[in-house]
Formats: sequence, structure tokens, C-alpha cells
Amino acid sequence: MARDFATFAALHVPGDPIVLYNIWDPGSALAVAAAGAKALATGSHPVGDASGYGDAHKVPLPYVFDNARRILAAVDLPLSVDFEGAYATDPGEAAANVAALKDTGAVGCNFEDQMVGGEGVHPVEAQVARIRAIRTAVGDDFFLNARTDLMIKEQDDGGLIERVIARGKAYADAGASGFFVPRIADPKDIERVVREVPLPLNAIAFPGAPDKRVWAEAGVARISHGPFPHKALMAQLTEMAREAIA
Repeated sequence: MARDFATFAALHVPGDPIVLYNIWDPGSALAVAAAGAKALATGSHPVGDASGYGDAHKVPLPYVFDNARRILAAVDLPLSVDFEGAYATDPGEAAANVAALKDTGAVGCNFEDQMVGGEGVHPVEAQVARIRAIRTAVGDDFFLNARTDLMIKEQDDGGLIERVIARGKAYADAGASGFFVPRIADPKDIERVVREVPLPLNAIAFPGAPDKRVWAEAGVARISHGPFPHKALMAQLTEMAREAIA
């Protein structure tokens, strides 16, 4: 099957990263698939913006699940869903929500450790407990991309990359499939994480980020584009509308 877990997992190759140009609905999925994408991934921010609900667990779960089903009905590619903090702090509730997401046909999801709607990140022990519960609920055939938001939420006091690595190791031990570190950019930091964390590393492209080739050479296995495609497209739409209206 073109969109099964094994197909998706095999795309995560350090040095030859899978590029996920993030989508938000069936229409954007069709456009990205037409460009030659090997897999698809939603972004929570563009889904929130496009739906009118907003980011940070504001999109209702039924909408998230239905959106995944509609994308999968339109495009025969593996789909990963940005599931933020799984809409729960309790391990059992988080696990049940991710299991329901798997039932839509999605082959994986992002699962982040920031306190959605709050400040900071969850204690590592609490996040590990949630990852373990999710893995038990979904089995081995689901790509749980464990995201740490340390580089977004904390200042670098000289030990930030060490704390990132410690979380990556803990998440790997708990059953994560991949390690997502938004804001990581320096190839030297990437090389350290790749060397010390036994999970394929996901970085996010952003305006001004190093070239894809540089990150590939550092060992990145997955490059996401997050909210930036949707933001760029909406800015272009605004300009087109302004020219038409003037």
C-alpha cells in the first residue's frame, strides 16, 4: 500500500531527508502531491488558520479527524498529522486521542512537549509517560514524531543543546519513532543530536534557514516547512486581491 507505515518510516534517511511541505486540507494536499511529494504532513497552525479556529488545540478533534480522512480520500500518500499536545495532559487521554487519529488512516503524528496554551514545557518524566502510553495504545506501526520545544521556550544558557539531547534520548527510550526539534539550525548542533539521539531528526525550514543540502550533510532525516507555505500563499493571495480591487 502506497501510504502504509513502513513506506513512510523508510523515507526517513539521515543525509537524504524526506521533505514535507506542510498542507492543511485536501486542496493543498493535491497541489503538493502534484509537485512530486512522497508523503504529506499537516501543520497545526495552517489547519487552524484555514479553518478559522486558530492554533493551539483550538481546532475541534472531530474536525482534525475528518480533515485527515478527507485528505486521505483525495491523495494516495502517507499522511502524518500535526497533533500538537494530543489534546490532553493525562497519558490515558492522550493515548486514546492518538489511537483515534490512527483510526483515520494517518500513519503518524507530531506530539510536542510544550504546555499548549501555557508557558514552558512539560517535565520530561511527564512527557515520557505520555509517549509510553501512546505507544502502547497505537502499537508499533505508527510514526510518533516526538517534538521538543526547548529551543522555542528556553533561552540558551550554554546547556540548551545538552537538554535537547537528553530529551531525545528519553523519548527514544519511551518509544518515539522520530525526534523533532523546531528552531535547530546550526549544522554542528544537528550533528551532535544525530550522533547522540538514536532517532531520525526532523528540522523545520524557515526563511533564512541553511540550505537543504547543508542540513542533509549534517544528518537530518526529515525537513518540515510548518506554517510558512500557508503564510506565503495567503500573502500572495492578499496581493493578488489588492491588485484586482484597486
